[in-house]
Amino acid sequence: MPAPHVHLESIDAAELAEMLTFIDQWLTGPDHAQLTASLARFVGADGYNLTQLRTDLARFTFLLGHDDGEQLFGTHHSPQP
Repeated sequence: MPAPHVHLESIDAAELAEMLTFIDQWLTGPDHAQLTASLARFVGADGYNLTQLRTDLARFTFLLGHDDGEQLFGTHHSPQP
């Protein structure tokens, strides 16, 4: 079954990407141990952790065009001329 097409206004995509970035930054804060335990309780099973959640957030941010992939791929990609 093909995925439905979703169209966002650029301002809406930018706001969504900013929120995802905000959440990602919060997840890297000083309460890492508490966040790790909280996510484990919420998920209820092993196999999904903060690293994977942050990777998902980075992927969505990249797909929204908010970042050049540095967060997702770990390197800075210069724009092509």
